[in-house]
Amino acid sequence: MSDFDEREIAVETTPSGAGDEKTDEALVSAVRAGDDVAFEVLFERHKRRVARVAGRFFRTREQVEDVLQESFTKAYFALPDFTGRREQSFAAWLTRIAVNACYDELRRTRRRAESSLSEVTTDERDWFETQLRAEGPASDIEATAVNRDLADKLLARLVPEERLLLTLLDAEGMSVAEIAEVLGWSISKVKVRAHRSRAHLRRLLKKFV
Repeated sequence: MSDFDEREIAVETTPSGAGDEKTDEALVSAVRAGDDVAFEVLFERHKRRVARVAGRFFRTREQVEDVLQESFTKAYFALPDFTGRREQSFAAWLTRIAVNACYDELRRTRRRAESSLSEVTTDERDWFETQLRAEGPASDIEATAVNRDLADKLLARLVPEERLLLTLLDAEGMSVAEIAEVLGWSISKVKVRAHRSRAHLRRLLKKFV
């Protein structure tokens, strides 16, 4: 879906043995005590996770790097709020920060409208019409679209919240409960908003037939 490869992100590497054997919670404690090298270890350990999340939403390497930087900057200053509860690992906590950073970036770039339905090629239109005939139940169409390159052009027409939800549900494969935890929403709110987002996507899909 993207011309960005998370492996290409240029970062300074942490010296070997500088804390890889420590748990995330131990590293967080070290950072709180003033050990900035410990945060470099956390960065090295989790940068690909954040880049993968960002890569689901944005096409360019520059945008992904911006989200990566913003996510870890916010995480650094929010470390005093990280409780290390068993039900919320550092990875889950960081993912929540990354998702919210993506949401903020989506809202900022919404005005620029990266792509539109008018950019859909004839080949893409033909492919999609074939999928409509081959995929079976209509309820599967959205998931099929979200996991294809064509989804970039469709999702760009949704408001940021809708794009966020459908990407987490269909591309990331997260459960409703997991999304509720990441976004800080109730499960019922996620279900209602997801239903509305799918309905909007269906209306966009109908423009192809």
